[in-house]
Amino acid sequence: MSASKIPQVVLKSSSNQIKLPIIAFGTAAVTNNDGEITKAAVIEAIKSGYRHFDTALIYGSEEALGEAIEEALQLGLIQSRDELFITSKLWLTDNFPHLVLSGLQKSLQNLKLEYLDLYLIHWPISVKPGNWEIPYAEELITSFDLKGVWTAMEECQKLGLTKSIGVSNFTRKKLDDLLSFAIIPPSVNQVEMNPVWHQKKLKEYCEAKGIIITAFSPLGAKGTLWGSNEVMDSEILKEIAEQHGKTIAQVCLRWLLEQGVTMAVKSYNKERMNQNLEIFDWSLTKDDHEKIDKIKQIRVNNGPVVFIPNFWDGET
Repeated sequence: MSASKIPQVVLKSSSNQIKLPIIAFGTAAVTNNDGEITKAAVIEAIKSGYRHFDTALIYGSEEALGEAIEEALQLGLIQSRDELFITSKLWLTDNFPHLVLSGLQKSLQNLKLEYLDLYLIHWPISVKPGNWEIPYAEELITSFDLKGVWTAMEECQKLGLTKSIGVSNFTRKKLDDLLSFAIIPPSVNQVEMNPVWHQKKLKEYCEAKGIIITAFSPLGAKGTLWGSNEVMDSEILKEIAEQHGKTIAQVCLRWLLEQGVTMAVKSYNKERMNQNLEIFDWSLTKDDHEKIDKIKQIRVNNGPVVFIPNFWDGET
């Protein structure tokens, strides 16, 4: 698929109203040792038409993504870095007002880029700086200064180091807190969303506030440390896929598209990489939606800490 075929949405709070391609290629690595694999997959993804790439400091994939961008330019697969949309995220140990700028600069250095298109607060949690084992023990959690951190994020956008800023794993209550003082509202809230975790109330809230949702783990992240088989092993989704002559993954991604959200999907397999883009020329039926509405709901990703009371603000 050509890159021009992937629809885009405007990020209203961004510098110069930039456009976000609605399907991102995810690079969350299970280990930090598969840089060459990630690099090759990103180059293949660019050839397939992906232009939005999602990474984070904690993924250990920023360097490989940066190398792939460099090689794609050398090969003429893209003419300019500006053709790509790059998202990265501030990690918990940098989630302090005085560390936001250096956290972003670390990511830019890893990626060998001058700017990001989108920089997200990865989680609304702060952990004492240090190289701790994940999941983090409760005693490492410290108070999260949302206002201070967000002000520093806004400064990063004003400096031109990122064209837009946003959040990840924020509940409605946390977004309410943020919107009460934000001068630049968040462009995006990246959250777990798929047919077994619908996020209906959060989706309605974000729509009303003009915040774009990006769904992570759209296929349930099967095979990862934090993932689940609930999505890909769903009999309901399997039946819908068979009726349409599609894969379960395509049904999930089409469902997200019809929910009006964007998504970050990861597959390093060339065939599946292409299949994941083949969701624009067919539709789910009303009956399909009714069946998906009845799927038992379960949140899979409960975060990188052992336990935080009331972290999800009662939003289940």
